[in-house]
Amino acid sequence: MRLTTKGRYAVTAMLDLAFHSQSNPVTLTDIATRQTISLSYLEQLFARLRKAGMVKGVRGPGGGYTLSRGARDINIAEIIEAVDEPVDSTKCGGKANCHNDEPCLTHDLWMGLSEQIRAYLKEISLGQLLERDFVSDVAKRQSKQVEHVIEMQSRQEKRIAQ
Repeated sequence: MRLTTKGRYAVTAMLDLAFHSQSNPVTLTDIATRQTISLSYLEQLFARLRKAGMVKGVRGPGGGYTLSRGARDINIAEIIEAVDEPVDSTKCGGKANCHNDEPCLTHDLWMGLSEQIRAYLKEISLGQLLERDFVSDVAKRQSKQVEHVIEMQSRQEKRIAQ
């Protein structure tokens, strides 16, 4: 199965958003910093996620993004599909033209695997992931690391200004 960084980053960013937007909107800059994802790449992903109705933008001071539905109502397969990432294990992209414009010997095997993966990802929601202690622990650690980096940069800037 091929799941490129586009699908992985979309899921990671959505999970970060789900964790951090429970009280306030979250900026893409904050997500980019915590997850070390390019801001311009995140902007492209969020344009697709917004079009798919999974996130909504909040304008003005304190603005950013929030989930447009509850975290329990957004499954991982939806996120991956929203950024045009196919969940496909076949060589032919599911077109059944893998061997001289006909299905290959193992076409049904790989189609079955793709369906299993898709079904598995549909069963997992952002809300379920948020309930996992590991996810919460990692999100808190990442926030602390970013706060530490910002604090160090601020100290450096003060030293330079003096």
